[in-house]
Amino acid sequence: MILHSNIIGQGKPFIILHGFLGMGDNWKTLAKQFSESNFEIHLVDQRNHGRSFHSDEFDYELMAEDVKQYCIEYNLNDIVLLGHSMGGKTAMTVATKYPELVDKLLVADISPRYYPVHHDAILNGLSSLDFAEIKTRGYADEVLSNQIQDLGTRMFLLKNLYWVKKGQLGLRINLPVLKANVSEVGEALAIHATFNKPTLFLRGDKSEYIGESDEAIIKRHFQNSEIVTIANAGHWLHAENPKDFYTSVIDFVS
Repeated sequence: MILHSNIIGQGKPFIILHGFLGMGDNWKTLAKQFSESNFEIHLVDQRNHGRSFHSDEFDYELMAEDVKQYCIEYNLNDIVLLGHSMGGKTAMTVATKYPELVDKLLVADISPRYYPVHHDAILNGLSSLDFAEIKTRGYADEVLSNQIQDLGTRMFLLKNLYWVKKGQLGLRINLPVLKANVSEVGEALAIHATFNKPTLFLRGDKSEYIGESDEAIIKRHFQNSEIVTIANAGHWLHAENPKDFYTSVIDFVS
């Protein structure tokens, strides 16, 4: 099965991989901007996310294979590959397993190391949505607010809502499988995995996902890498400071 995508623009192929519980459409505004510099942007939904297929199996090896099969299907070579958070882990796996596919790699606010599970409140909140009762987005937000106080996080999660049929809301994500396999999201990159082509790590100055101790780990796996810090931004650096994020990406890929 081939991943669902939204393709914007024409030029050098540039794949963007979203984070956990996200979808390609989260990147639409930036994708349109990137496409203006002669890039064909592929906003891909990873398995069990967005409009892509659901599967009981979920790990980075499989998600990297999904991207490889996608590139074969669309005849893409020498791609620019950008991933955020979980998507960054997938992108690192793709680049280290299939280096012939990737020309340049960009990783947004995630390191190759292991991260402990920290999505419990979010997953419990989404599990509390009873769509026999919930008939509006507003009511879904109200129910979610009992578990998740932050409005921005709720708005991000509620993008997964869709009309299954008239009067019947549902979630696009495969919630049971993502809950069962949530520990996979934090898994470290394989210990001997390396990629020697140009690589850019972007981190938010208010985020703790890439700290000073991560710099040595990054260099070990990605010898030809640099780290850029985006000001006034946390983990959602591309949404919190899109202007600086855009500039850093375009400077690197051009």
